[in-house]
Amino acid sequence: MKIEFIGGVRQVTGSCYYLEINSKRLLIECGMTHNNDDKLAINFDFSEIDFILLSHAHIDHSGLIPYLIKKGFKGKIHCTHATAELLMIMLKDSAYLQKKDAEWLTKKEQRAGRDVIIEPLYSIDDVSKVSNYLYPVSYNTIITLTEDIKTRFIDAGHILGSASIELWCREGNLEKKIVFSGDIGKKNNPLVKDPQNVDSADVVLIESTYGNRLHRNKQESIDELVDVINNTIKNNGNVLIPSFAIGRTQDLIFVLHKLSLQGRLIKHRIFIDSPLAKEATLIYSRHKECLDEEAIIFFENLKRHTLNITFTESPEESQKINEITSGAIIIAGSGMCEGGRIRHHFKHNIWRKQCSIVFVGFQATGTLGRRIIDGAKNLKILGEEIAVRSSVHTIGGFSAHADRDELLDWLKVIKNRGNPLKVCVVHGEEETSLKFCNFIKDGLKIDATVPKQHEVISF
Repeated sequence: MKIEFIGGVRQVTGSCYYLEINSKRLLIECGMTHNNDDKLAINFDFSEIDFILLSHAHIDHSGLIPYLIKKGFKGKIHCTHATAELLMIMLKDSAYLQKKDAEWLTKKEQRAGRDVIIEPLYSIDDVSKVSNYLYPVSYNTIITLTEDIKTRFIDAGHILGSASIELWCREGNLEKKIVFSGDIGKKNNPLVKDPQNVDSADVVLIESTYGNRLHRNKQESIDELVDVINNTIKNNGNVLIPSFAIGRTQDLIFVLHKLSLQGRLIKHRIFIDSPLAKEATLIYSRHKECLDEEAIIFFENLKRHTLNITFTESPEESQKINEITSGAIIIAGSGMCEGGRIRHHFKHNIWRKQCSIVFVGFQATGTLGRRIIDGAKNLKILGEEIAVRSSVHTIGGFSAHADRDELLDWLKVIKNRGNPLKVCVVHGEEETSLKFCNFIKDGLKIDATVPKQHEVISF
């Protein structure tokens, strides 16, 4: 039995872990990096992979699945029912964005006199084939993959349908249990249930997105958001919130709705400028098994159009928002500002001192969002050099990821199964993962390591 760390090590995006168990080959996750310029660096035929186990639908965990199918994958993909629904809309959106990027890059090459055609990794037609390979599973149900391999998905509390994955593997008389944390959510997230715990394991791969820091208190974060919104609107500006279409956007509209009901926000209009977020919100409303009671009521009201929230779909509707100079709360993708409609809203607002940008999610190194947080004074947006004059706010309490102490709490209850527990720290920027690894070794007295890309461990 062995694991090769294909991606998602010493970086946040591109999660992918390759397992060989007896004669079977599995991938846990199959994700893109944030700049989407990658292909899976594995040196065998994709048709040899028997199973893909997917923790959740975010593109950094799922985005290369259509590429694998295009290159010959013929196995089964297991994920939760909610993830299966979200996955299809996420991948279609990814294919659309790749097509647009490829067209733009092709024109750029041709304008430079080079006869080059840039092709996307996959098309919408490739995405349509993914559903033929999906075999959704329910939470807390042990699934037999082969005579020697069993798996179970438990709620990770990150986004709708997110899971930690338990895998029991047998070679001869030896059984090992490997646990993949997926992305662990905070406790008391607005909509989804809290993360479930794992009872025991031999090997754990644990994420470390926020492994070196603690989140602010949730109420303090909400209070800060209220202050930013009200002060911005008083100054005749707009509030721009880059947000992931799945998970963060639904949390935000739930929080903003509650604040509106409580009378804490002065006169405003909320725009969700993302067709993908609208589709995702409808999927959220269908999966009550993943939601808490308050969230179920919220989505019922949303379906009856009793909330003061405007979803925009067409480019024309999106462009019309830019005619509004004050009083608008604009939530748009992409979450790290690498694409999507948020860049258009930046172009119309980021140079205005009256406006505010609020970051409520992780911004990876090298992304436009990270450059704004790091204090860039000027940015090239949609081909135009634009001054950054709006105020910039980072409010960490809205993260859908567990912080350092919550990750340690999740890990410390896992008992070993005879031999000492081995922990591999993944899904974090290198410095963060290394620090979190030390917290595990020093604080929990557990053997831990931060693998390098393509490192192989046998167990």
